[in-house]
Amino acid sequence: MIRCMIVDDEQPSHQVLEQYILKSSQLTLVAKCRNALEAFAKLEQHTIDLIFLDIEMPLVNGLTFLRTLKHPPHVILTTAYSEHALEGFDLNVADYLLKPYSFERFTKAVQKVKLLKDASENKSNVEITYLLIKEKGGLMKIAHSGIIYIEASGDYMKIVTQQGQHLVHLTMKSLEEDLPKDKFVRTHKSYIVALGQIKVLKTDSLLISGNIGIPVSANYKESVENAFKSK
Repeated sequence: MIRCMIVDDEQPSHQVLEQYILKSSQLTLVAKCRNALEAFAKLEQHTIDLIFLDIEMPLVNGLTFLRTLKHPPHVILTTAYSEHALEGFDLNVADYLLKPYSFERFTKAVQKVKLLKDASENKSNVEITYLLIKEKGGLMKIAHSGIIYIEASGDYMKIVTQQGQHLVHLTMKSLEEDLPKDKFVRTHKSYIVALGQIKVLKTDSLLISGNIGIPVSANYKESVENAFKSK
């Protein structure tokens, strides 16, 4: 479902949009606003996927309002003035409805938003299953499933895999953020371990495949225990 908001200072425009939104199975109307200031407030209060935005409004016009949004939702401009079309598309609006517009034309514009929304959600749902690192020969992908543990070594990180070792110029913090938290755990300021490799958890250390001992510091002990129990 696409959660939408109307931003228009004219009551007849609200009535047309409300009627069209009610007829559309893909839309749910979350908020109605008469000006940009009301719209700012509604965006703070609600999650909005789509704004039906008029251009010529008092106080702040629609395009100025749109420029102020750091992460705007999808926008369909609804206006009686065709001269703003190019400027609107420069702001990456999904479509431009010139008043008066038919339900068929409205539906076509909504379909564009649906395709954009679906593409964005599919992209965000793609699971990254590898680390991308720089080596002398260029870029290399290291599969998460092949990593045994990571150890800090001076200014470098030693990534130990089932196929060998890689020395990369990265920080432990950046690696910890890049690795999936349901598959890896930080055990020490100098170590990250793959949860699937942990065989035995002791008081201040753990054993991984190959009977390799990895230290567990007091700062990370609780998180290591919780991760080990839930794996």
